Amino acid sequence: MSAMPPASQIVSNKQAALKSLYDDLYSRNMFPFWAQSDNIDHDEIKQLMGSAKAVPFVWAYKDIEPLLQRAAELVTMDDSERRSLILVNPGLAPKRASVSTMYTAYRLNDPDEIMPPHKHSPSAIRFGLTGQGNFTGVEGEDVVFGPGDMVLTPNDAWHNHGTVGGEQAVNLSVLDLPLVETLHAVHFDHKYTEIENGKEVAKKVQTARYPGDYSQRIYGEGGLMPRFVDHKRGGGLSSPMYVYRWEKMQEVLDRHKDWDGDPHEGIVVDYVDPTTGGPVFRTINFYVQMLRPGEKTLPQRETASLLLAPFRGSGHSIIDGKRYDWNQFDTLAVPGGCWVEHVNGSSTEPVIFFGATDAPTQKALLLYKRWGRNAAGDLLRFA
Repeated sequence: MSAMPPASQIVSNKQAALKSLYDDLYSRNMFPFWAQSDNIDHDEIKQLMGSAKAVPFVWAYKDIEPLLQRAAELVTMDDSERRSLILVNPGLAPKRASVSTMYTAYRLNDPDEIMPPHKHSPSAIRFGLTGQGNFTGVEGEDVVFGPGDMVLTPNDAWHNHGTVGGEQAVNLSVLDLPLVETLHAVHFDHKYTEIENGKEVAKKVQTARYPGDYSQRIYGEGGLMPRFVDHKRGGGLSSPMYVYRWEKMQEVLDRHKDWDGDPHEGIVVDYVDPTTGGPVFRTINFYVQMLRPGEKTLPQRETASLLLAPFRGSGHSIIDGKRYDWNQFDTLAVPGGCWVEHVNGSSTEPVIFFGATDAPTQKALLLYKRWGRNAAGDLLRFA
């Protein structure tokens, strides 16, 4: 009877055999999903959990605005029909994503620049920052908008961007492109046509089919909706209210500035589809969050990822124990799963955030969860 090999040789042989197995798996584009406690070259759990993740980050407008001006000098509409700066999260680079499912981009248009129409499967909004002449034509409604106004450019809706009125204007956009890209559902179309005299004709400008105040006239009074119009324009893939005016949002904030609000969020007002009461898009939604002078929110954590742009005021946020300072027109990325608190840095003026969230997607898939802590530090489950 032959003697058993020593234990060290058995371990060594096993390690060599495992290494050979792993090398064969990886060479054939496979991944071993089982835990190993031995100190081996392939750490399966670490690799499985080690995919790129968004990190908390602040993009400062004081850095963005000079770059927008330089780009406007060097890149004309003849060079490119787009001139936007996409915010790339350091944890996801080089992927064009500010958090895993959304990106924010800043756009400056010189006076009276208008780009040709296009459409795409990602849903997007434009939110005015500076200038009164931001322009978006969407599905035959020509919208001129200013600071605080939000304009929808929904999935598969023809639209074009630019400025009118003889002055520069800056807006920020939020798109669900990273989410749609992950689902391999991105498509763009730049061949805009209209039917004239029974024939399809290529066009550089959309013909207006609705008055410029259509969205506000039809949908601008909460609780009241005309029955005599078609609410499925643009294919019915989003809210049919394509522009949400800041003056209406400001009125709501002013009426509720003395309410207790939510200790974890302050005063939050969601943008909604007036025909359903739900989010403006199926994938992502938008809101305004107000912190009263000196207000500090209690810690909150949710699975949804957020992008926050301070529209008014300045302050800081504590995200997973680290401080992030922000000022007007910056963008703050809050990846899903982070504990976050917001602090208004002024004792006299409110902070107003414009926010974007991917909660609608998570809620549709039954993945959304939300927690908080009370003043004593106890864990609370909200959703």
